[in-house]
Amino acid sequence: MPRRTIAAPVEVAGVGLHTGASTRVTFLPAPPNRGIVFRRSDLPGQPEIPARVHEVEVTERRTGLRRGPASVETVEHVLAAVASLELDDLLIDLDGPEPPILDGSFSPYRDRLEQAGLQALPGEPTSYRVTRPFTVSQGGAGYEVRPADRLRLTVTIEWDHPLIGRQIGEWDITPEAFRDELAPARTFGFTREIDLLRSRGLIRGGTLDSAVVLTDEGLASGRLRWPDEFVRHKTGDILGDLALVGGRVQAHITALRPSHEGNIALARALERTTLPRGGRMFEIERIMEVLPHRYPILLVDRILELEPRRRVVGLKNVTINEPFFQGHFPGHPVMPGVLIVEAMAQAGGMLLMDELTADKVVYFMAMDNVKFRKPVRPGDQLRSEVEVIQIRGPNCRMKGTATVDGAVVAEAEMLARVMDR
Repeated sequence: MPRRTIAAPVEVAGVGLHTGASTRVTFLPAPPNRGIVFRRSDLPGQPEIPARVHEVEVTERRTGLRRGPASVETVEHVLAAVASLELDDLLIDLDGPEPPILDGSFSPYRDRLEQAGLQALPGEPTSYRVTRPFTVSQGGAGYEVRPADRLRLTVTIEWDHPLIGRQIGEWDITPEAFRDELAPARTFGFTREIDLLRSRGLIRGGTLDSAVVLTDEGLASGRLRWPDEFVRHKTGDILGDLALVGGRVQAHITALRPSHEGNIALARALERTTLPRGGRMFEIERIMEVLPHRYPILLVDRILELEPRRRVVGLKNVTINEPFFQGHFPGHPVMPGVLIVEAMAQAGGMLLMDELTADKVVYFMAMDNVKFRKPVRPGDQLRSEVEVIQIRGPNCRMKGTATVDGAVVAEAEMLARVMDR
């Protein structure tokens, strides 16, 4: 299956639920491997924010992203519509801080994107296929994740309200199922919460036409689109938050009392524990063009993600044939901690690849706050995620985290410098 974007630009305009700001959203076709990116065209320099889980800033009542001075509030409805159509590359331009809430459902965004038409792009979509079961708990939300050929969501919610109570729904997430069974479901809230939320700077743009509003006994106005509209909307919210992993998820997820905070914890777990396929990756040949290291000290087999001068994710397959296992704890093979840090450092070197020429090399100058959490053994896949903290001239300060099957095994802050060979 090819990557996909839209065929033509389309626009949606209205008022944001929480900020109350009037915003126009323009969806634009994007080139292959661009990913889903928000752009704040109203700010100086038109800063961009990738729709990725590591850009999440807030999860209270909505999911908000921030990169530097730029932020975008309440992205979940837009991203659910994008994910439902299996779009891989898209530029989402906003002239304000928050996409419009419209009628409170996902349908206005999904319908406009479908009207734009879809077009195929070169390359393979990035997919995250779960191969082993795991669980995630965050706050009062719980999730069980199991392997599946495509995304299936089984969702249970509970509210002490006569119109909600306990609701359970299960859907295979296909474009057709989302359009017919989930997209029209609206967000909901309670009249008793309005004053409190507005005192905290939320729901400034909320009206009776932009949500299902509930009194303690029933509806404040209007009618439900389904008796279980509430669980349907929560299911759509999960899809929108999961889009932040940066690819198509293949798993059966059972969610109990989901929340945005829980959904983001789930997305982070999927990103940490699932090896992506497709997308823009760097294989060993390209790594060796950038890094000067060679066997036995080259400790990065593949770059899974790379945002130059921002973030990188590298992978090292640890085997019993590694030469260091011959002398490091013979009979009880454990990867030396200094080499785990070296693997993170080498991945970090790829962040500065745009700075490197034949006469330049990256040297690491300092390591701080180094911590080792768990041993790394033969058969493990060592995942090194390194983020830039600061770049000043030739110096770059980074934070690295190494994980195996989602569990942190080591972390460190590193200072590197680009120098003459």
